[in-house]
Amino acid sequence: MKSASLNTHMGSIAIDSEVIAQYAGAVAMECFGVVGMAGVNVREGLAKLLKGENMTRGISVTVLPGRKLRLEFHVIVSYGVSIMAVADNLVDNVKYKVEEFTGMEIEKINIFVEGVRVID
Repeated sequence: MKSASLNTHMGSIAIDSEVIAQYAGAVAMECFGVVGMAGVNVREGLAKLLKGENMTRGISVTVLPGRKLRLEFHVIVSYGVSIMAVADNLVDNVKYKVEEFTGMEIEKINIFVEGVRVID
């Protein structure tokens, strides 16, 4: 993965895209209706719920020129909730918090709903 670098008056800061993915995943998990990230097996077309340490496999971070980011989330949502409401909430929260965390602008967030889970 590529890292994002910021130049300040005190020096240079490099943020690995894996760190951005971990933070974005933690923010996404705080959103109502998101059960977890999905790991997608392209060969078999299957999606499975990822546990905490593997959560970044369901998130793709692309560092673009001009200090911009593009994020892709593969999520599993809770049964019975509005997918549009979950997606809007996820985009708003992730955009605000990741931009504050990194100091970089998010150009685009793509959300792929890979499954639905019933939560007890």
